[in-house]
Amino acid sequence: MSGFRSRLISLTRKEFRQLLRDRSNLAIGILLPMVLILIFGYGMSLDVKNAPVAVVMEDASPTAHEAVAGLQLSPTIAPVLLGSMHDAEELMRERKVDGIVRVPSDFSRALAAGNARVQLIVHGSDAGRASIIQAYVTGALAQSAIRQMDRSGNASGADAPPVGSVTVEQRMWFNAANTSTWYLVPGLIVLIMTLVGAFLTALVMAREWERGTLEALFVTPVRPVEILLAKIIPYFAVGMLGLALCLLSARYLFAVPMYGSLLVVVFSSMLYLIVAVSLGLVISSVTRNQFLASQVALIATFMPSMMLSGFLFDLRNVPTAVWVIGHLLPATYFMDLIKTLFLAGDVWPLIWRNCAILMAYAVGLLLVARAVTRKSLD
Repeated sequence: MSGFRSRLISLTRKEFRQLLRDRSNLAIGILLPMVLILIFGYGMSLDVKNAPVAVVMEDASPTAHEAVAGLQLSPTIAPVLLGSMHDAEELMRERKVDGIVRVPSDFSRALAAGNARVQLIVHGSDAGRASIIQAYVTGALAQSAIRQMDRSGNASGADAPPVGSVTVEQRMWFNAANTSTWYLVPGLIVLIMTLVGAFLTALVMAREWERGTLEALFVTPVRPVEILLAKIIPYFAVGMLGLALCLLSARYLFAVPMYGSLLVVVFSSMLYLIVAVSLGLVISSVTRNQFLASQVALIATFMPSMMLSGFLFDLRNVPTAVWVIGHLLPATYFMDLIKTLFLAGDVWPLIWRNCAILMAYAVGLLLVARAVTRKSLD
């Protein structure tokens, strides 16, 4: 045990020195995570705010203006008042507005008859944004209609609300601020763990294969397990530094709450980091080429973690084949776990299940990495 400990300490010290000497490693391990935090936290948002919508008032009556007053009070809609449909269509073609609300010339008369209609046209190049704008505009117009009904009821001397009026009390669970930042920032932990663990480890290890430094280690009395541990420890430390940056940014930059246990967040992140580092070791040992290892790590780990893990898209809305591929990725289970811990709290059945899956991935990939390293020693 003393020989194992001394060899492991010496190898780990060498790896730390090599990591600190190479500025490119530090840029990928520390600078790039900070850039990702700022970009995803401040520069990327799935929310719709101040969406320009043209309002064509063919009916200039006070009743018609009252009907669309809710658009001016909405924080998500920026109405642009126009006098003709032709001007609105031109702005829509030039993508200067995202939608058109048309109030027909007979709106007041039709409203008195009980069959008034307002036309809504939304730019459909972005289906998700179009659906959100459509919901916002519809809700704003509905609120104006409710206010008109309330006033008509009060004018008639009735104390109770008009028949048919409904008051909806809305409440959103797990994202009270209704902002995409609250689930984008926790998801950054998955991306940074993958970036440092898999991408950086595969890149640096493949560089050592190219330079022949690993072959120099193979002729020494060190064992494959000692080599693996010495490679894992430094990048594990860099990954934990990235985790600390994410947690501090979530708390002090973006005010994202953490309803779950911090210890569980750290423990699950450690599990996933071991998975990512082990995967990077396997990729580098198989490719043994720096360029090829970086491409494989990017395609096999980082891009799937961003696109197929539930970070940007709900996997319940994708085709079955994509759903199966997504659930083969360890990042999917960590993504589900970390978002739940941040926004919902300690849901223990989900915590035990996902941590068990991550542990199984970690053990399996470590065994594969050890087998590949032993084979290279032969």
